[in-house]
Amino acid sequence: MNKIEIKVQPAYLAEQSDPANNHYVFTYTVTIRNTGSIPAKLLSRHWIITDGDGLIQEVKGEGVVGEQPHLRPGEGFEYTSGTFMNTPYGTMHGSYQMITDSGEKFDAQIPAFQLTAPNTLH
Repeated sequence: MNKIEIKVQPAYLAEQSDPANNHYVFTYTVTIRNTGSIPAKLLSRHWIITDGDGLIQEVKGEGVVGEQPHLRPGEGFEYTSGTFMNTPYGTMHGSYQMITDSGEKFDAQIPAFQLTAPNTLH
């Protein structure tokens, strides 16, 4: 059975942000764990980033941070990436396209999470 658990820990990067010019930088650390019984490889990613004004950016591409991790049951992979927005808050969600060793493709959903600069109301 295909079961991929995804956890995300976002953070605000004040030192790279410039609120006076509406430039807010965030990182997010993603932990992907194969909690199923079948090995699977991450092929590609699809992110949907929505800022506080409702502007949507879509990001698609092969792998994550230049890698396409192959996860056997019980194995995990962690990476950190980042994004920027024109508002101090927003959300991200998406999916990873996975493939089992037998060639079956499936999507692992990335649950929505908030990107929020400190001391902002929303």
